[in-house]
Amino acid sequence: VQLQASGGGLVQAGGSLRLSCAASGRTFSTYALGWFRQAPGKEREFVAAIGLSGGTTYYADSVKGRFTISRNNAKSTVYLQMNSLKPEDTAVYYCAANGVVSTFGDYNYWGQGTLVTVSS
Repeated sequence: VQLQASGGGLVQAGGSLRLSCAASGRTFSTYALGWFRQAPGKEREFVAAIGLSGGTTYYADSVKGRFTISRNNAKSTVYLQMNSLKPEDTAVYYCAANGVVSTFGDYNYWGQGTLVTVSS
């Protein structure tokens, strides 16, 4: 599966952005999906993940209550709604796909990343 992330940009603290990740292929519904991010000078970290049907979701403590992951299997797209953004959310955000949902970075497929910059 190939993944294409979009929706990043510059936003002020307290603002919102919605990231999208479109997948190619006809087997989207068989993949668990995740969002990860990597800030400058830091290691990549888990942000959110969603199971095959969308009924199971996981979040990093740092984004819980502010970010929402969702998926539309008919559109082969996974979303990350980001609200109440903080400067520390600034990072390149990556979407990833895997056979099983995971909060670790052991995903088989990765998108190219989209930059989110939150100004104070």
